[in-house]
Amino acid sequence: MILRVAVAVVAVCCVVIPNAVEAQSVNPAQAELERGAQLGRGTQLERGTQIARDTQTAGAKSSVFGYRDFSQEAGIEQKFLAVPSAKLAGEELKTLTAEPHMAATPEDKKTADYVAQKFKAAGLETEIVPYKVLLNQPKVVKVEAFDAAGKQLMSGPTRERVQGDPFDDNPRVVMPFNGSSGSGDVTGEVVYANYGRLEDFDELEKQHIDLHGKIVIVRYGANFRGVKVYIAEKRGAAGVLIYSDPQDDGFFKGDPYPMGPWRPESGVQRGSVQYLFKYPGDPETPGVASTADLPDSARVNPEGNQPHIISIPLSYEDAAPILKAMKGPSVPQGWQGSLPFRYHLGPGGVKVHLASQQDYQRRTIWDVVGKIKGTEDPDNWVVVGNHRDAWVYGAVDPNSGTAALLEAVHGVGALIHEGWKPKRTIIFGSWDAEEEGLIGSTEWVEQHADQLKNAVAYFNTDVAVSGPDFGASAVPSLKNFMREVTKAVPSPMGDTVYQEWRANRHGSNEHRASNAPPQPGDEVHVSDLGSGSDFTPFLQHVGVPSTDVGSGGPYGVYHSVFDNYAWFTLNADPHFVYLQQMARVLGVETLRMADTDVLPYDYEAYAHEVKAYIESAKRKAEDAKLTGLDFGPALAADAKFVAAAEHGHKLQANATGDVARLNSTLRATETALVSQAGLPNRPWYKHTIYAPGEYTGYAAVVIPGVNEAIEAKDARTAAAQLGVLTECLNRAAQTLESAH
Repeated sequence: MILRVAVAVVAVCCVVIPNAVEAQSVNPAQAELERGAQLGRGTQLERGTQIARDTQTAGAKSSVFGYRDFSQEAGIEQKFLAVPSAKLAGEELKTLTAEPHMAATPEDKKTADYVAQKFKAAGLETEIVPYKVLLNQPKVVKVEAFDAAGKQLMSGPTRERVQGDPFDDNPRVVMPFNGSSGSGDVTGEVVYANYGRLEDFDELEKQHIDLHGKIVIVRYGANFRGVKVYIAEKRGAAGVLIYSDPQDDGFFKGDPYPMGPWRPESGVQRGSVQYLFKYPGDPETPGVASTADLPDSARVNPEGNQPHIISIPLSYEDAAPILKAMKGPSVPQGWQGSLPFRYHLGPGGVKVHLASQQDYQRRTIWDVVGKIKGTEDPDNWVVVGNHRDAWVYGAVDPNSGTAALLEAVHGVGALIHEGWKPKRTIIFGSWDAEEEGLIGSTEWVEQHADQLKNAVAYFNTDVAVSGPDFGASAVPSLKNFMREVTKAVPSPMGDTVYQEWRANRHGSNEHRASNAPPQPGDEVHVSDLGSGSDFTPFLQHVGVPSTDVGSGGPYGVYHSVFDNYAWFTLNADPHFVYLQQMARVLGVETLRMADTDVLPYDYEAYAHEVKAYIESAKRKAEDAKLTGLDFGPALAADAKFVAAAEHGHKLQANATGDVARLNSTLRATETALVSQAGLPNRPWYKHTIYAPGEYTGYAAVVIPGVNEAIEAKDARTAAAQLGVLTECLNRAAQTLESAH
């Protein structure tokens, strides 16, 4: 998330990838990337510019929803699209990933200064915004395993390393640890709990396996790591080991790095185990911005969203001796991973000793915020963001997004220098401490909650580029907007992003699954927003319509030391053309929303999707034999929402005169779906249509109050939440009905 403008270059260490790495065979993802580079950089740039001209010329001749006359905007977008540079994006990525830069470290501050310098050079009104937040850093992290005879089987975590990687031996690489882990010293027998899902722990209970005092070992995948620890603690476990099984992102998928993109045996996935499904951000200040001058009296005990027990991440190199020595019943169908022996549930056969000393302190983090004030509606913000901090180097996560953000700013800056100004205020945010719990973005949102009631959109990117397959998530009102944007952006493959997206249909990024019914028809799928990235506080706390975009591919080094510049240039984007593409997507999103005459929300699509959610929940309740639930009022309220949305769409398509009031009404409709009471037992989450699941953490649960109560077989809460949903849908319908 770095911006781009001609400016003094920050010194960068020169990275030379050893011949041993360069000589490796090209993996399928790289072959696809190389296909887009065959024309050569210069010819490809020409081709991309020509596509941009052709696309914008076509757009100028046709109508674009929200614009009375698109011709002027088409010219602005054409100028923008010519500016973001693949070469400069690659240089920015190299600078950003030169050092490990975990949140609140001196290296993290250096990246903040670098981004601020770029923002200022582009002509943005720029500030570095500090927050003081509770973070842990590891002093001691130790795992020892012993067999039944007391023989030591392993001692770790083992240092990450592969032959030829130029980054893995940097002494500033943090040891594998989990953010928000508890401290302590425990020894216990080991129990294997598969992915650590609720149903996995329930299966252990069915087999009469008591977890009290045990060390639970689970594999990454299927849910957020904090959920694994949350359930294990509730079931009495003394500690949790989370390892990466090769079935999920290692050799079972393909060649490990450096031969290919997948996780090598020593690779470890670090990460936060904060209970994000309760609330994200600084654990001591839910709902309140943790500014540097916030008094201690305004802070709370953080135990509500953090585990008490130890959790430690492991590589499959370190996990294998533990799993191999375990006794007890053989694992159920579907629980076997890809290590070369049969897995067992335990307990028995092995004991594990865990030692964890975590240094918890209030530490300073740094958001970087750049602003371009709007000329007509300065209080209506378009916010664009990406986080900057990384567990180690973070080439893909998040600095592919930072480089794309900086190149988007580069393009916008070129327009500013020509005298262009947006109608609405544009804010670019480089958030800090996302990895520890979406902290930087959450604190900024909590600080600006009142102003964000008028924000017309938040556009996010995080894992912007790990390969060539574009994917997007959005609220339903912006899904078609997202499709329209990608029709205006050239793809490195020679067509538009939309055409490549449509041809592939498998573009995806993390945080995008949901329990929503699949969309019918032949259109590209835009997913629902779950959690796990910085759109969460914008949408799910204050109700800002949001999108999230990224370009995916085989990515087995997530949150490890190997997510570095060497891996990126071998596997993700050797010529940085997808960084350029993502910069263009972000920029066109931003320009189009900032200057549109009428806000291009599609509430018809929103209302129809909500109807499908309600009908699906009704079937789920019937299957669960929950009697007495009346879905009629909610369906009737949604029918009103559908009719009001049709009315609103006609006004949007035929708007004349002063449209400020219409836009205000359209924006207020999303806010109408927010309940100030929040969800049961987690009131920080206030959106009635989308929230992360309590037992998924990342994936979206649609109409969460209703669906989670049904899953818990809690008819009383389900009925109450149906009432809340009905009230919000009626309010949304009434808001749209008032438009004229």
